[in-house]
Amino acid sequence: MSLFGEFRIPAEAFALHETLRSLPELVVEVERVVAGDEVLTPYLWASGVDRRAFERAIGADPSIRSVEHIDDYERSMLYRGEWTENVDSLVYAYTELGATILEASAQRDEWELRMRFVDRDSLDEFQAYCSEFDVPYRLTQLFARAHSRGVGQYGLSEKQHEALLTAWEMGYFSSRSVSLADVAAELGITPQSLSERLQRGHRALIENTLAVTPPAQESSMAAE
Repeated sequence: MSLFGEFRIPAEAFALHETLRSLPELVVEVERVVAGDEVLTPYLWASGVDRRAFERAIGADPSIRSVEHIDDYERSMLYRGEWTENVDSLVYAYTELGATILEASAQRDEWELRMRFVDRDSLDEFQAYCSEFDVPYRLTQLFARAHSRGVGQYGLSEKQHEALLTAWEMGYFSSRSVSLADVAAELGITPQSLSERLQRGHRALIENTLAVTPPAQESSMAAE
């Protein structure tokens, strides 16, 4: 039976330590990671800081290279880069142990990882690996269940699903008495982080349920 775990790992032991340390308000969320022949290419959403400050900081960060700006959405910026060898080795090691990183986000000096393990032995091997190579970590939650209904559907990540559902259950979308800060406090995140998750969640729902033609294509068709 698969196991799902949530871990907190210091940025110094994983990635983007220098960037996160120099920009305390920065929030980074990994959208996906593409595996190439020799490198892992992460797609990162960055928010909470201006573009110039972020690009200056990440450009000097030794854990990532070839960083390229891809897109903007509201107050978030999407970038693509390449993890350097140390991060590559760590992520590949997790994969070899039967672990999959489902979600990854970071702020200040810490990463929060949501991971899936094929079985209990895989989890034990992961913990043994971290101990052997002095990778500090803190297990905050462990459960043996499939994702809630809706997660993975309509392009939603688990955090986006959780944010949308919690906001709906608290009446955020139907009552002015419930504020963004109220929902953020319930989730244990900042209002800005919640706002970004709701915005991207709304976009994913629209793209995967209502939209027939992507906005870029609609613009080009209109121009023709």
